Amino acid sequence: MNTTRTPAQLDATYRLIGWRLIPLLMLGYVSAYIDRSNIGFAKLQFLSDLQLTETMYGIGAGLFYLGYCLFEVPSNLMLAKIGARATFLRIMVLWSLCSAALAFIDDATHFYVLRFFLGAAEAGFFPGVLFYLSQWAPASRRARFTALFMSSMALSGIIGGPLAGLIMHSMDGTAGLKGWQWLFLIEGSPGILLGTLSYYLLADRPRDASWLSEEQKRWVAEDLAREASARDVHRQTNFIDALKDRRLYVLAMMSIALISGIGGISLWLPSIVRSSGVTDILHIGMLSALPYIVAVVVQQLVARSSDRHQERRWHAAIPAGIAALGWFLLPLVQDMTWLALGVLTLMTAGSYGATGPFWSLPASYLSGTAAAGGIAMVTTFGGISGFVSPIIVGWANTATGSLASGQIYYGTLMALGAVVLIYGTRSPEAAGVTVSPTTTSPG
Repeated sequence: MNTTRTPAQLDATYRLIGWRLIPLLMLGYVSAYIDRSNIGFAKLQFLSDLQLTETMYGIGAGLFYLGYCLFEVPSNLMLAKIGARATFLRIMVLWSLCSAALAFIDDATHFYVLRFFLGAAEAGFFPGVLFYLSQWAPASRRARFTALFMSSMALSGIIGGPLAGLIMHSMDGTAGLKGWQWLFLIEGSPGILLGTLSYYLLADRPRDASWLSEEQKRWVAEDLAREASARDVHRQTNFIDALKDRRLYVLAMMSIALISGIGGISLWLPSIVRSSGVTDILHIGMLSALPYIVAVVVQQLVARSSDRHQERRWHAAIPAGIAALGWFLLPLVQDMTWLALGVLTLMTAGSYGATGPFWSLPASYLSGTAAAGGIAMVTTFGGISGFVSPIIVGWANTATGSLASGQIYYGTLMALGAVVLIYGTRSPEAAGVTVSPTTTSPG
């Protein structure tokens, strides 16, 4: 087979793939992340309107992750059978309907039920995209793709905070609805359009992409085949065998830390800003965007460095450790607005900085069905913690009347995740990825 291709041609091919896939996937995850986390702003009004406590809020926040966990693995295994386009369409339409329906809750039970169904609807999207990207680019190029996609979480904070503040400030009382009701209705709608666009604009596999030449399709297939043939004998291809691999549980611990920590930022950042002395909802929304702006930049810089050095472990662990430090410092400065924002920025940037390198690791150990199911298992472990953590923190906030104990809890999880990742992936085959001499990071 003729494999003649230059590094420039490969770079151009993967750059084209990135431009055709990543923007739409990013828009989808921005919408998803706004819909799962906008209760952090809505709670500033609906807790008093519906007579809910911080503990009740924590339960509702956590129930999202329970629904997510229960349907995560089945959704991703189904994606491997029916394709990404149909899966993303189903997920986006269902989560949009569930999110918009939150506008009409009138008690804790309705809140709990809809948060559970929102999680069940969104289940499989994040690991599904990670698996999907593994079908389009070799691991040596994937950290940049992954980080670009995962910057959606930080972008959702940049967009979602000011948008939430604006909606709740300007539309409160319009048509007899509260500001928080308009928040759910408006932010819950875009997913239907994005799901439809994903179905018609994405391709399930490189060979189905009309916008790639036959030569480019062959190059991608060759890169993926070369990567597969170079995998060591310890790499799992069967989902059941993957469950016996200790590396899966090492990654799960880091997933617990990252998913809980990032979820904690989105769920409590508006409350932390308000507790620092800011009372106007519009100002809270604007200030809440600042940590995410820095996080987007840091996230891309760390991913570029990870691809350039072909190293994942330390590029994930060091930012996670920085995030842990931020959580530990926050109780000392949470009454001082600008110092609190500085520390919030530190922990947000650290949390998001770890995502690109870390989420490139599971597909370096797993392939085939094991990759689809294994990635979902890693995120499911994180999702379990995402379910439990808000309940613990909400209870602690109610019991102590302070946010400090919850902040220490999140800091401890982040520190443990970083330590376990480094010590649990010390073997050479776990340290990084196999590198083709002709590959460089995509533009």
